[in-house]
Amino acid sequence: MSVPKQKFGGNWTVEKLERVRKYLVAYSTIMSKQRFNGKPVRYAYIDAFAGTGYNTSKISEEATSTLFSELVVGEAVQFMDGSARIALKIEPRFTKYIFIEKSPKRVAELKKLKEEFPSLTNDITIEQSDANTYLDKLCKTKVWTNNRAVVFLDPFGMQVMWRTMESIANTEAIDLWILFPLGVAVNRMLPRHANISAAWQRRLDDFFGATDWREAFYRTSSHADLFGDAEIRTEKIADFNAISRYFVARLKTIFPGVAPNPLPLCNSANTPLYLLCFAAANPRGAKLAVKIAQHVLKP
Repeated sequence: MSVPKQKFGGNWTVEKLERVRKYLVAYSTIMSKQRFNGKPVRYAYIDAFAGTGYNTSKISEEATSTLFSELVVGEAVQFMDGSARIALKIEPRFTKYIFIEKSPKRVAELKKLKEEFPSLTNDITIEQSDANTYLDKLCKTKVWTNNRAVVFLDPFGMQVMWRTMESIANTEAIDLWILFPLGVAVNRMLPRHANISAAWQRRLDDFFGATDWREAFYRTSSHADLFGDAEIRTEKIADFNAISRYFVARLKTIFPGVAPNPLPLCNSANTPLYLLCFAAANPRGAKLAVKIAQHVLKP
């Protein structure tokens, strides 16, 4: 798997949302025709970092406070529909919408969606909560036998924990779209000479749900110095492609279906910011879900 240099400029986030929209249309069309025990299947759209419902808030508010702001500052910010509003416009409609947002200010904005979409009001749930905490509880307590869902994890950085993805996979009922912070966070946390702080190492451990990223991304070798003595060096060997392959391989350890062609999203300097990835938790439906996602993710 390679990461092609796709130049989206300020429109990389538009590209992301359009790919997810296409999948939601295909998903809802299929699910609207399904029956469980003679009854229509219930299927939800779950947005774990819902923002305000528009595209602007997460980038404009958070980019200025992140260590990696130079990757995104200066990108064009457009006032357009975010993932929550896009999902509410999908036809056939979902039977349930769950929008999770930690910020009280953004939650207040999200609540306006009920007024804007009055026919869907009773089926819109807005939760002010930490995404990991809420999703973990929902996945473990909900009876998923006759329920299905699409979860969209669209954090700005590395807020998603591996345990959350495990909980999603264990439902055997959820399709997952996740924005992997390839360049905006992960690659920047992997310095050339492996001088990674203990705090950053723990964060990478929690994000990947494993510790073998150290061996995957770094190589330790012995070299003779000027005096013939052995010198031990640890150097970074991972590039964007290697990091991408590692994350997709990690997803495959818990999901029965994973799209092998995640889509890199680049800034105007052609630097990969994120990787849009797809995984299916339902063993019976994984093959079809991945086939659709592969098509949606094509460059």
